[in-house]
Amino acid sequence: MATGWVIDHPAHARLLAPLMRELSSPEDVIIACERPEVRAMIENCDGHMPRRRTVWVPRPIGKGRWGKAWRRTRISRKALKGVEKVITIGAPIELRAAPKSARRIYITDTEINHLAHSLAKPTDVIIPTHFIDSLSGPLMKKKAKFHRIDGLHGHIHLQPHMRPSGVSQPPKVLVRELVGDGIHDENELLRIPESWLDGLTIHRADENEVKGNPWDLDRMISGMNGVITQSVTMASEAVIMGVPTLLVTKAKRGFLDRLHEDGYPLFVAREHDESILAAWLAGLHLLDALDIPDWPNTKSEMLDLLKH
Repeated sequence: MATGWVIDHPAHARLLAPLMRELSSPEDVIIACERPEVRAMIENCDGHMPRRRTVWVPRPIGKGRWGKAWRRTRISRKALKGVEKVITIGAPIELRAAPKSARRIYITDTEINHLAHSLAKPTDVIIPTHFIDSLSGPLMKKKAKFHRIDGLHGHIHLQPHMRPSGVSQPPKVLVRELVGDGIHDENELLRIPESWLDGLTIHRADENEVKGNPWDLDRMISGMNGVITQSVTMASEAVIMGVPTLLVTKAKRGFLDRLHEDGYPLFVAREHDESILAAWLAGLHLLDALDIPDWPNTKSEMLDLLKH
């Protein structure tokens, strides 16, 4: 049974990789979005994700985005001809381009992605238990079968409790800044003050500028004493590995609330608040006091849903 796997973002490659290793067949096709980090992950996927026929599609943002969306629809419709299942993560175009007889699975943990939610035509929707339904606009009104899984997407592809036992002097900190051209970046992006990086050994992993093999980013994060990021995805992945993380953003997500409730070392600055910075800096030295929650069986739940 042929499946179409849609990789619209580097985080989607990480999430889908362990699922593809167990479920993918040689007849499958990957629909991959033309963005530098996605291309780097596909080109360096050996040992992480099975190689499959890959079709590249434009990213429908910026000037001429509706023309890009139309071209993407045409390319995807041709590539998905004959598939029996399509799996996307917040990417609606391929669900509309898939054969009507196909099972169309829409995975999301981003409540505010209203445009994608509106355009999507799924048969199945997979959301986490902590999803804030009231923020999701049109999604919950879809005529589809809804499934809820426990845990975050990072619980599917990461390993638990990989972190340094001590703190370097000065502390080693990974910083990720975003380009800011994403569909919700305009209302969520908050600048990281340069002064907040003083006195730290900084390693950069900015969007589209990650050096080396992008699949090694998880290992790089786990070797740090802390993370400062504008990316909610990196923040969630870093803290579930036990790395104290300062997220500088205006974004609201159900998974951020869950991370706080479960006691993960996440510090969110929704404005340039020095007290949040001070709390995060103190948290770098309190790793021994952290009581990281048990790792949920999210991967098995997701595999069962995709199989059946």
